Amino acid sequence: MARTIMIQGTMSNAGKSLIVAGLCRILKQDGFRVAPFKSQNMALNSYITEEGLEMGRAQVVQAEAAGVKPEAAMNPILLKPTNDTGSQVIVNGISIGNMPARQYFAYKKKLIPEILKAFDHLSRAYDIIVIEGAGSPAEINLKQDDIVNMGMAKMADCPVLLVGDIDRGGVFAQLYGTVMLLEPEERERIAGLIVNKFRGDKTILDPGLVMIEEKLNIPVTGVVPYMKVDIEDEDSLGTHLMGTGKTEHTAVDIAVIRFPRISNFTDFQIFFSMPEVQLRFVEKEKDLGNPDLIILPGSKNTTEDLLWMRQNGLEASVFKLHASGIPVFGICGGFQMLGESLADPEGVETQAVQSPIRGMGLLPVHTVFGKEKTRTRVIGNLLDVGGMFFELSGLEVEGYEIHMGETYGAVNTLTSVREYQSGAKTMKMDGCQGENVYGTYLHGFFDREPIAQRIVKALRRKKGLPDSPEEGISYEDYKEEQYNRLAEYLRESLDMEKIYEIMGLEQKQND
Repeated sequence: MARTIMIQGTMSNAGKSLIVAGLCRILKQDGFRVAPFKSQNMALNSYITEEGLEMGRAQVVQAEAAGVKPEAAMNPILLKPTNDTGSQVIVNGISIGNMPARQYFAYKKKLIPEILKAFDHLSRAYDIIVIEGAGSPAEINLKQDDIVNMGMAKMADCPVLLVGDIDRGGVFAQLYGTVMLLEPEERERIAGLIVNKFRGDKTILDPGLVMIEEKLNIPVTGVVPYMKVDIEDEDSLGTHLMGTGKTEHTAVDIAVIRFPRISNFTDFQIFFSMPEVQLRFVEKEKDLGNPDLIILPGSKNTTEDLLWMRQNGLEASVFKLHASGIPVFGICGGFQMLGESLADPEGVETQAVQSPIRGMGLLPVHTVFGKEKTRTRVIGNLLDVGGMFFELSGLEVEGYEIHMGETYGAVNTLTSVREYQSGAKTMKMDGCQGENVYGTYLHGFFDREPIAQRIVKALRRKKGLPDSPEEGISYEDYKEEQYNRLAEYLRESLDMEKIYEIMGLEQKQND
């Protein structure tokens, strides 16, 4: 059975996901077969495995860092919020329906056998499992029947490293308060403390580190700097939704509409790796400006997010910019919005909105929501692409579909794809295009370098700019470089010898 270690945090966005990814890469580099695990994840960023199962993208990133294939067992429970008080509940990759928060809170204990089954599967297949908690283990209103923090640590019988976020201030209060709110047997599982996101001279921090160790009798196993790495954020609290921050030397400005229920915003991660691109997430009409490309991303509630955009003036601004020649691209829910109508006869998305509603009318398609969820990986090719992105024609595309609706009526389709996980030979058409408006259901559409590069190339040419210099490293190599950089940061700032000791292992000596 695998050795285990768990990373918990004093709050959401303390940096647990990144620490787990970095440890996965370090352990991989040290010769171990390692897997990430998070028993329950709440996020709108999800992924479809080769088996057609849905899981959180954070564990996909961690699996990539570990150099292993993502499995739904790495995230047996995924909660996808549908509104402020309820979520779609996905168990081992398959949706079991929507539940209000109180109903799920009463139900979740029944999912423990599913969690243990997934964990046992990984324990038999890997040398080490790095487990991630959620939020804080000291949320006293949620401690009853906990299945993701100390409850999971107990089920796995594993030691815990507690991460505090110094960037938000009060890190010693975070660490001390969290530990003191735990039950005595839970405190005993805390084997080390980590101060994360530190900026400045570490020696100034030393007196506080000594004091917190004395007060809690727990060693500080690392002070991690604010790491400059480009790795996917887990959720909307991450930094990527703030944009790239590039202004002076960026040739191309891409604006992504930040819906209240935005999902899979990591679809555009590749653009962060391109120095010539500024990628902005926009939620106010006054901030849209005059971008070179507008993207409508995925949404967990397409109907309500379309109405939100209609009410706050963003839809009118998109119409105006499109009429001036700015291209518009829609992914999944964004694609559905671009059509002529959205019907929800069974109240799948919302019962508060009369169905059907008018779409944006930029593509000649109609969407009808149904109760059956599409979950599939696909591979295929772009067809004859019109408009300014004509150089995309014929390029290979690979991605995955996650959606509740079916879209009909497309005359000028965008791609021809086939199911990937089953090896089916039947081809199907996906997406639609017309007058520099493009829509597709494929998450990951931009991830193949030629697609993103040719889009940027076309946008540069429209502005009268020369083509970019020679292509750099591939996106896959870029991600590998970022994972290795993350591991380097953590090797320099964590006491890895102590962490190996906590896991009951000897640190391997690398050549």
